[in-house]
Amino acid sequence: MVSLALDQVTRNTVPVQPETHYARSGDVSIAYQVMGEGPFDLILVPGSVSHVELAWDIPAMVAFHRRLASFSRLIVFDKRGTGMSDRVAGAPTIETRIDDVRAVMDAVGSERVAVMGVSEGGPMSAVFAAAYPERIWALVLCGAPVRSLWAPDFPWGYTEDEWERACEEERRHWGEPGFVRQILQPLAPSLDEENLQGLTTMFRHGASPGAQDALNRMNKDIDVRAVLPTIRTPTLVLNRTEEPEFMREGSRCAARLIPGARRVELPGPDHAPFAGDSESYVHEIEQFLTETWEAGWEEVEADRVLATVLFTDIVDSSAKATALGDRAWRELLARHHELVRHQLVRFRGREVDTSGDGFFASFDGPARGIRCASAIVESMPELGLEVRAGLHTGECELMDGKVGGIAVHTGARVAAQALPGEVLVSSTVKDLVAGSGLAFEDRGAHALKGIPGQWRLYAVEP
Repeated sequence: MVSLALDQVTRNTVPVQPETHYARSGDVSIAYQVMGEGPFDLILVPGSVSHVELAWDIPAMVAFHRRLASFSRLIVFDKRGTGMSDRVAGAPTIETRIDDVRAVMDAVGSERVAVMGVSEGGPMSAVFAAAYPERIWALVLCGAPVRSLWAPDFPWGYTEDEWERACEEERRHWGEPGFVRQILQPLAPSLDEENLQGLTTMFRHGASPGAQDALNRMNKDIDVRAVLPTIRTPTLVLNRTEEPEFMREGSRCAARLIPGARRVELPGPDHAPFAGDSESYVHEIEQFLTETWEAGWEEVEADRVLATVLFTDIVDSSAKATALGDRAWRELLARHHELVRHQLVRFRGREVDTSGDGFFASFDGPARGIRCASAIVESMPELGLEVRAGLHTGECELMDGKVGGIAVHTGARVAAQALPGEVLVSSTVKDLVAGSGLAFEDRGAHALKGIPGQWRLYAVEP
């Protein structure tokens, strides 16, 4: 095999198996390994299931990692809930997984990295690039789906029924060697028996049936297409011509939507980059990263960032102020501000501005923004007040450390549509919080004053 030939080239440059370390992300431990001594750091975000130690029992994957480590300092890790990382309840959100990536970066002393997202790791890598441009200088997406379910503008996705049937079958049979092998073989048909057996073992040990089911349910709802146009990081999109259709078309969609993305489509049926002609795959990655690195990434400063904006205001504040009188209203407003600021600190929100009885804040993750808004709304009855709130996630301009631009105006318009005691969000926010456990009620399409197009809005269910 070509991949095994790569092993001969790189075996003297990378240790047989590096030591596994742990990074602390909140109260969760994330397992990682580091190999290679290249001029730049490359962090590999794996697909749905990985295991940093059992991966070394798959010769093709070992050769692939060694080849990447021949020109970089390669960082591999297991996402929370899988592999050697801590098990967690349910499936983590994209923003939580991004926190884990940053925790690993901090643990290895990496200020800025190239990020390589493989398969299911692609969507979170794309959001990472949009939300934290100061920490990433290049993005590589390998067979990355941008959406899973069918939609009129994404006819290659699964229907709800198809996805549910597949989830049910995996719930009943996950862990059975023959079943897992049956799932994996179409994704890497070029692997020989030894490699396929190693891959099957890694998947069986890398995720429990409950963890795999939670991952499936999270991935069903992911749609990062609205985020892709906000990416300003140099990007390479790779896929093979005969990959499963929704992954292949997802890659093509990503290449169309990410400004300036370089797209390379290689021949072959393998979804797994380490299967089949892996040398051609690595060659494209090495060439792209080397060119980007030598172009001087360190000189680029981010002036735009993906952020979630929150707007709140008190319902019927003028009538309330008139009824209470100036002094009592000021005292009540001070208590309102204190409660809002407490929740902003709790959910890592950043106060951008306050005007009268309204707040404008930003978050680095939409789920945190929703939970903060809900906590604010739910805390107000104790003051005898009602608050409405609205959130939107989009590309924001950075001006003197504060966010601005059309995404901010959109957030304000979403908030204006909210009913008393309601948290209203745009469809972009809803699509990015898969795995959060948050539920929504469709409020239909709306025209937002001064904002082009129709916007589908959703109310957060208590």
